[in-house]
Amino acid sequence: MTLIAHLVELRRRVAIALLFVLVGTAVAFWWYEHGLGEFIRAPYCDLPADLRYNDAEGDCGLLITDVFGGALIRLKISFIAGVVLSAPCWLFQLWRFITPGLKANEKRNGLLFVAASSALFALGAALAYVSLAAGLRLLLGLAGDGVIVALTAQDYIGFVISLLLAFGVSFELPLIAVVLNLVGVLSYAALSQARRWIFFLTIVFAAFVTPTQDPFTMLAMAGPMVVLFEGAIQIARIVDRRRARRAAIESFHDIADGEASPLDASPSELPEVRPR
Repeated sequence: MTLIAHLVELRRRVAIALLFVLVGTAVAFWWYEHGLGEFIRAPYCDLPADLRYNDAEGDCGLLITDVFGGALIRLKISFIAGVVLSAPCWLFQLWRFITPGLKANEKRNGLLFVAASSALFALGAALAYVSLAAGLRLLLGLAGDGVIVALTAQDYIGFVISLLLAFGVSFELPLIAVVLNLVGVLSYAALSQARRWIFFLTIVFAAFVTPTQDPFTMLAMAGPMVVLFEGAIQIARIVDRRRARRAAIESFHDIADGEASPLDASPSELPEVRPR
């Protein structure tokens, strides 16, 4: 295909992907009043009554301080949920654009990478949602007695989104280490020697990335990341062993790069040719 043909194909794929995102956003906009809004507010509303805002009837609620605040919050949540709901569709469009230039093994590795990265991101986001209530209880409880806590919808939604993204993206880092090992950039020996530094920097990274800055949320992120990094190191060990085994089978693997490989000058047998 020519460059223009590639650009036309890319424009078509992007247009289809945006259409799926639009449909997903519309579905999430309707879903907001049928459970999505309650799902997002649940960690806050599960807090004790003295740590959250309650109306005259005792129901939990978030504050909106401007006219367009409610509409913007609902659109923001609907768009993010629409991107997540339509992810299989727009990822398929991206995959269809890339696959014509890939080999069979590259397609297989690409599918494994997409599946693993999606699973790790979902795992991180789920862990963030589970630990959200505990982090809020700790932070809001530090205000002490005599203080009324009333969070605005903008602040709370922004906090929840940032926490989910921080956990989801952080859980991708061990996968990047595995990919670098597979392409030969990062060896098992280097990872094994730097294991203590990796674990220490993981804890420091979790302390800086977590929006809550509380020890509970930091440990909730750092603990699984340490386990995932250890799994990445063990995968690198297996990959390097297989790579060394294949190198041992190949001929001339012990010859230096600047040395010419020996040639076998003995004549080879020719197949017998029968006269017709």
